[in-house]
Parts: sequence; structure tokens; C-alpha cells
Amino acid sequence: MARALDHRLRELGWRQRELATRSKVSQAVIRELQYNTIQRKRSTRTLEALSTALDWHPHHLTAIYEGNEPPHHDQPENQDPVVTRLDDIEHRMDALADTLHQIRIDLAILLHRTREILHGGEGNAPADD
Repeated sequence: MARALDHRLRELGWRQRELATRSKVSQAVIRELQYNTIQRKRSTRTLEALSTALDWHPHHLTAIYEGNEPPHHDQPENQDPVVTRLDDIEHRMDALADTLHQIRIDLAILLHRTREILHGGEGNAPADD
């Protein structure tokens, strides 16, 4: 998001103060986003206000924040807040499913290595006579 903001501000010839005035978002928040100094959850309203002020689709920065491809400026905005919320939930569920899948892979690898160590260790133990 930092790169997108920095590029767009240069493209428009604006400073943070100009964006703050147009978006009604504090200059401190804009600075945090532009320089990626503080990692925290950002409200959809803040990201929409910034996107709109930058003449992007209202969900442009939200999409970038969520790791998705930003919508085109002329793409219609989804007016139904329930559908928007469901889309957000779906994206989070997908991210959770990906995380769970990675955990399952990591556990399988760990289990395999543990078995190798346990079975490999048995062959090296001295035999009782």
C-alpha cells in the first residue's frame, strides 16, 4: 500500500497535507500508510476516503490492504453493505483456509521427521544380551 500511495501522490503532485485535506484523514495516518511505519488494522472508511480522494475506486486501497487486485476505477461499487460484508468474510475465510492448509503441511513434515528420528534411533541403540 505504501508504494501505491507514494506513487499516486507523486503522480498527482500532492503532498500528504493535500491528501489529508481532501480525504478528511489525518496527516499522521497518511504518513503511517505512506511510509509503512506502523502495522495496524485500518478501517474500511479510512481506506475508502483515501481511495476516493486519490480518484481511485472506493475499494482500491482496501483491496491492496487485503492482498487482492484493486478494482478498476470504472468498476461499479457494490451498494449493498451485506454483500460487501459477506465478501470481506469470504476473503478472511479463504485466508484462514490457506493458513490451516499450511499448518497441516507443517504438522505432516514434523510428524514424518519425528518418526524418522524415533525409528532411526532404535537401530543405533546397543542390543541387550
